[in-house]
Amino acid sequence: MDTLAKPVGASRVTLAHLMQPTDANTMGNVHGGIIMKLIDEAGGAAAMRHAQRPAVTVAVDQVLFREPIHLGDLVTFTAELTYVGRTSMEVRVEVTAQNLLTGEQTHTNTAYVVYVALDKAGHPAAVPPLQLETEAERGQWEAARERQAYRLAQRARHQTD
Repeated sequence: MDTLAKPVGASRVTLAHLMQPTDANTMGNVHGGIIMKLIDEAGGAAAMRHAQRPAVTVAVDQVLFREPIHLGDLVTFTAELTYVGRTSMEVRVEVTAQNLLTGEQTHTNTAYVVYVALDKAGHPAAVPPLQLETEAERGQWEAARERQAYRLAQRARHQTD
């Protein structure tokens, strides 16, 4: 396993999906579950790109739907790592919907998803460090570190309940 640090940009993944009738409800809005599935696909691809190993989802922070996504919108999911632990990785996924007829773009969601890399036996495996190159990346790292500390505290609290 290559333990050299990798820059944030090396993990970046962009997926685009044209929303079809099977993705929408009778009001013409896309089901939230479809968006969550695609968030997980984009985030998982970014995590695997960084780790160069299989990765599984272990946590999804709150997902707020700021704006509806409509039938016929081209939805873009941009995912990149914000934090790396020993075996875990936090990925930020930005979701943007574009009306292809008007060109209007709307930021609809931001989600933070945590993945754990796995070795061939299915056990957690070490991942390369994340090389932070900009002040924005360092800010994302600090915010992600706070989120991870909160997640770990919540997990410990639930294990003692």
